[in-house]
Amino acid sequence: MKIPLSYIARNLWTRRLTTGLTAAGLALVVFVFATVLMLDEGLRSTLVTTGEYDNVVVIRRAADTEIQSGIERTQANITASHPAIARGPDGQAMLSKETVVLISLNKRDSDKPSNVIIRGVDPRGLQLRPQVRLTSGRMFHPGASEIIAGASIARRFAGAGIGEKLRFGQREWTVVGLFDAGNSGFDSEIWGDADQLMQAFRRNAYSAMVLRLANTNNFDAFKSDIEGDPRLTLEAKREQVFYADQSKALSNFISILGLTLSVIFSIGAMIGATITMYASVANRVGEIGTLRALGFQRRSILAAFLTEAMLLALLGGAAGLALASLMQFLSFSTTNFQSFSELAFGFKLSAAIVVKTLVFALIMGMVGGFLPAVRAARMRIVEALRAA
Repeated sequence: MKIPLSYIARNLWTRRLTTGLTAAGLALVVFVFATVLMLDEGLRSTLVTTGEYDNVVVIRRAADTEIQSGIERTQANITASHPAIARGPDGQAMLSKETVVLISLNKRDSDKPSNVIIRGVDPRGLQLRPQVRLTSGRMFHPGASEIIAGASIARRFAGAGIGEKLRFGQREWTVVGLFDAGNSGFDSEIWGDADQLMQAFRRNAYSAMVLRLANTNNFDAFKSDIEGDPRLTLEAKREQVFYADQSKALSNFISILGLTLSVIFSIGAMIGATITMYASVANRVGEIGTLRALGFQRRSILAAFLTEAMLLALLGGAAGLALASLMQFLSFSTTNFQSFSELAFGFKLSAAIVVKTLVFALIMGMVGGFLPAVRAARMRIVEALRAA
């Protein structure tokens, strides 16, 4: 015979104070575990959505980021003439020769400096990024000392609001527009005219080229042509892959730190669950003896106490997950280890994270409740009834 699930659940309700305290400890661990996964997912989502699958990024061979890259004008012109590149309605190639520079700006709230990416783009730059849209003001005029700022930058940095001025590259630049990039990495950038920024920073080479292929299935052939051309020292990547690679170092750091904390906290939570279940067994010796006398086998007793521990863990897991879901309303910024610039991103909860978190909670409950369940199952009927 199996012990009914309703009976097991009533035992938890009968000891609701102890149940609540143990579940709260488990919820804290689950909260830490879930927020780490959500933070990592938010980071990867921010950088992956920065790129378009149909777009291709061309950078200098062996360069990990656009800041480290350099493309000479001759090489840029050779690449721009490739027949696989899509053409716009005006017959011009759908590409943007870009320059990327790091500058230091002061934050509005603390007046502390932080690195920000300045991206010089061609007129096609905005068309190649459909997720980027102007929310106020206007687009900068080519040839003018004008810039547009990402929504995240405008909120956090002094002088980056519309109508304000920033000084860098030995010039004063006017912010003429703000743009929203759909919570992608571009929200943490400032854009201007590529040629004007190259002149201001005295650069003779572009940092990267972004282009769109007429047929996305021709990517492998295009990549082979670019990387195999002896006149070029370039490599091509799909834009989504390129930006996903930018998240690896920071993502690994978050994962290792978060999982280390989760393991340490989970050990304490499992010890708490074990103590709770041992106390439950000690207080229910007579009940265990009665169940054995009624014909319930040892494995039924074992299963009942394990189920009780796992229900307790599931309760704590659900509470911790509910608290973690509230973190989606928050966002913060940190330094991207790849580009050394400030990157704003938030927490993101997905179905996969919900499943992983609940499985993690159940494993804690199973490990914490196993030994007390074995002890309960090994009790002999006569000894249990005498002890009662």
